[in-house]
Amino acid sequence: MASGLTRLMARGGMMFAGALIALQLTACGDKEGEQRKAFIDFLQNTVMRSGEHLPSLSENQKQSFGNFASDYAIMYGFSQQANKAVEQGMRPVVDELSAIRVPQDYLSRRDSLRQANSALVIVTQQIESAKMQADSSKAALKQPDDLKKVYDTAYNKVVTVPANQLIPLLPKLQALSQGAVQTGDFLQTQGNRVSFNDGGVQFPTQDQASQYNALMSTLSANAQALPQAQQITQGSIR
Repeated sequence: MASGLTRLMARGGMMFAGALIALQLTACGDKEGEQRKAFIDFLQNTVMRSGEHLPSLSENQKQSFGNFASDYAIMYGFSQQANKAVEQGMRPVVDELSAIRVPQDYLSRRDSLRQANSALVIVTQQIESAKMQADSSKAALKQPDDLKKVYDTAYNKVVTVPANQLIPLLPKLQALSQGAVQTGDFLQTQGNRVSFNDGGVQFPTQDQASQYNALMSTLSANAQALPQAQQITQGSIR
């Protein structure tokens, strides 16, 4: 009798333990679902409606999103790098080039433009590296289908579209600014053999004029990069 009761209690204990495990698994599953739902809502109603600057996550949001917070970090990291490329690399060059109105400006602005162009070269390399890193991190994600669809849309807006605008444009802007610096250097080497009158430039020899015209042709070939860069610095990157 005692042994039968013991077996009954043991069986009941096993049933209780099994129910407890099932309850724990259900609770864990519900938590992951709640985190995914919260993250999807954030992507749709915050990220997709954000301008050029994505918000950083609060501690409460990180807890609410759980492991999905690291998925957001991929987009956020690239966005930060893209904004840096615009503000610290592109904008100073655009400002310098936009200030060139007459030939003498090539001469007076060549040093500041040279410095700005050096920074542009660095951020160009950084944005290319950031795009490759973001794509690699995204490819490694294992997301449920409902989240993946929303995440891919947000990623396209935050990473792919800006990268497709910036990465091809930055080398063209570099070429334009470098050409402007070379023009300033050329005018500097002419010394008193060049004169500036009525917003124009005059040379005493045809050889000088030909060299200057060749520099102008190089600038013209890359001139379209300036208005494109101006649009981006004015907030039209997305």
